[in-house]
Amino acid sequence: MSTAPTSPAGAPAAPHTPAASVSYSITIRLELPARPTAVSELTHAIEVTGGVVTALDVTASGADRVRVDVTCATRGGDHATSVVDALRALEGVDIERVSDRTFLVHLGGKLSIESKVPIRNRDDLSLIYTPGVGRVCEAIAENPEDARRLTIKRNTVAVVTDGSAVLGLGNLGPLAALPVMEGKAALFKRFADIDAFPICLDTQDTDEIVKTVIHLAPVFAGINLEDISAPRCFEIEARLRDALDIPVFHDDQHGTAIVTLAALTNALKVVGKRLEDVRLVMSGAGAAGTAVLKLLLAAGAKDVVVSDVEGVVHAGRPGLAESLRWTAENTNPRGVTGTLRDALKGAEVFVGLSAPNILDGDDIATMAEEAVVFALANPVPEVDPVAASRHAAVVATGRSDFANQINNVLAFPGVFRGLLDAQSRTVTTDLLLAAATALAEVVGDDERNAAYIVPSVFHPDVTKVVAAAVERAARSAGTARHVHPHHAGGPTHDIGGHGCRSARGGRCRSSPSRSSSSSSSSTGRGRCRRARACRSTSSRTRRSSARSCGRGPGPASRCGRSPPCSPSTPG
Repeated sequence: MSTAPTSPAGAPAAPHTPAASVSYSITIRLELPARPTAVSELTHAIEVTGGVVTALDVTASGADRVRVDVTCATRGGDHATSVVDALRALEGVDIERVSDRTFLVHLGGKLSIESKVPIRNRDDLSLIYTPGVGRVCEAIAENPEDARRLTIKRNTVAVVTDGSAVLGLGNLGPLAALPVMEGKAALFKRFADIDAFPICLDTQDTDEIVKTVIHLAPVFAGINLEDISAPRCFEIEARLRDALDIPVFHDDQHGTAIVTLAALTNALKVVGKRLEDVRLVMSGAGAAGTAVLKLLLAAGAKDVVVSDVEGVVHAGRPGLAESLRWTAENTNPRGVTGTLRDALKGAEVFVGLSAPNILDGDDIATMAEEAVVFALANPVPEVDPVAASRHAAVVATGRSDFANQINNVLAFPGVFRGLLDAQSRTVTTDLLLAAATALAEVVGDDERNAAYIVPSVFHPDVTKVVAAAVERAARSAGTARHVHPHHAGGPTHDIGGHGCRSARGGRCRSSPSRSSSSSSSSTGRGRCRRARACRSTSSRTRRSSARSCGRGPGPASRCGRSPPCSPSTPG
């Protein structure tokens, strides 16, 4: 998630010491004398510096020396250096090497491309490439919608960036953005079984980005925009939605908004308040802040005041930027002016999507009783969560080392899974609201409390619940394609075309359900799932087709006595 670094004028910048984190984890290989206190000396030296030992293994031993690999979490590069120096200072210790575990994970990239279909012999080669593939090309040329069933299109998403707003690091360009996009693609696969591919564009020109994505779009069923700076991201998303018949979703905006609304829904239930009744103050009017604001208003919020680096946004503020005019016209019904601190007095909810350490505990103390504080700047929040919790009833951050982490991973996998399952053409506000409602409901009434307002990203129900809600919303809104559930594409006239007839002349159809597609994708081997999916008008024919196709370990290259299964069957 990228957030514009805006902060109210004159706000304090309190010091913040981060905790040791696995993201700054190092593994040190060293040798030292084989004395009885060897291991305890190592762990003590690391702990004195503030490091956290997470693993320690003796990897070799001799008569009088041992070799040890010790892994520890640190607070950052300088702290890691101090840990190594502390170990080097121990008597008899020789440091062989130091490995940064984060960089080790990224060696060679985090993604690979694998074939779902084995290539074992000439038959396989003829089926998946020339000459057989030509028939599939002709089928798609005749009916372009068949590309969703006969290619990777239906389950593939482009993760597109120009590198202009990478995390909280700023404009790093396309190459430096690639590790983030790879990670995003890995999350798509892990949580939603979606095949996503990173596309890092070497341009930050809005027209060029729009044109390029339009030209790339035929391969994909959806576009995920990522780490594109505001305000260009608004125009890019809007123009792509107008131009394409597939959903375009800027996760920095809408993923953040969905999870924030879901968490706030549950937080207000904890304190017994309603969104439409509370006074809500927001800090930050960048991409994420604007999207959160719009979704909160759509959900029923009425009294919202927004503050940016220049103070409270209101219609009478001199020199109001064009990008803030909509905000000024649709918020601040009481005409509040001044600073963020002025707006915060008596407010019941604070949502920060801005900059670190712009508030302190005393500022939170000026809010109403049973206040809710969402300090979502990363990695350092707007206010220290420990200080905020002394005065607020519910506190959430964007960090994993505090309760109630607002994490986009709770939203985008399920959102895209639902969009792809519905074959939706676009993304609507109703769809975003449905996703937020579904996510909030994953936390049951008997589970909800001040320390648990959003589920873990590893909760087994999150993706499927959000996906189901999004799919229903897409169908209700009329943005879903109405595809016959058993149609696998291609003409249906005879075996000489692109269809399939069973041995008894019954029509052989397969279901393009995601479960069968995912299953065959995950194995790439095993029984012929095409044959097992076949349907005919006769149960005897179904059994015959299954027997004749179900023996070989690969794709149904030959089906015994019956005609071959349709190449249009998904697999």
